[in-house]
Amino acid sequence: MDSKSRKSTHASEETASSSDDDSPYDDSLEDVEQSWISWFCSLRGNEMFCEVEEEYIHDDFNLSGLSSSVPYYDYALDVILDIDRGNVSDLSEQQQELVESAAEMLYGLIHSRYILTHRGMSLMLEKYKQSHFGRCPRFLCANTPCLPVGTSDIFRTSTVKIFCPTCKDVYFPRSKYQGNTDGAYFGTTFPHLFLMSFGHLKVEKHSETKYEPKIFGFKVR
Repeated sequence: MDSKSRKSTHASEETASSSDDDSPYDDSLEDVEQSWISWFCSLRGNEMFCEVEEEYIHDDFNLSGLSSSVPYYDYALDVILDIDRGNVSDLSEQQQELVESAAEMLYGLIHSRYILTHRGMSLMLEKYKQSHFGRCPRFLCANTPCLPVGTSDIFRTSTVKIFCPTCKDVYFPRSKYQGNTDGAYFGTTFPHLFLMSFGHLKVEKHSETKYEPKIFGFKVR
């Protein structure tokens, strides 16, 4: 997705028609471009992602080892940071599509590291409070808000799952769009470190949360 397709303009037809009158309002009409990170996180199915601060991405230490894992790494990084060096135009249309795909992959891998930081967890906490990650489908968990988790830290191994703090089990997200997200973009550590960091969110598992099968009122053993 190029920058032009992410632009939203505040100019209306009425304002455009008034340009002939040299209205002073004309000077304030500027295209407002959404950052790539904001655009990516606003896509349907990407509700689990938080916006990684650009300052974090600019620190090479935080990106250690990723250059060998992501194709078109330098191009992809420029896309994420909205840096236009003009060299992308030299690529073929197919290569540009690969760069955009690489940017999404790179952002996801950066995201998996960022959400383990204090700032990243704070952003994910706000999403958790609003149940952006979904709720446990298990009836006895009483709609407990869940957390995203990967069953592997290796890219393209498995899709993201949701972890329930009550039953401590993992489930597929209810949204088919979220279910296509790579689990490595959240990693195996996040939900457990998150609950350790915010201890007040831990849910104690009670014996009555276990379903007991019965036949005519008698427990089945």
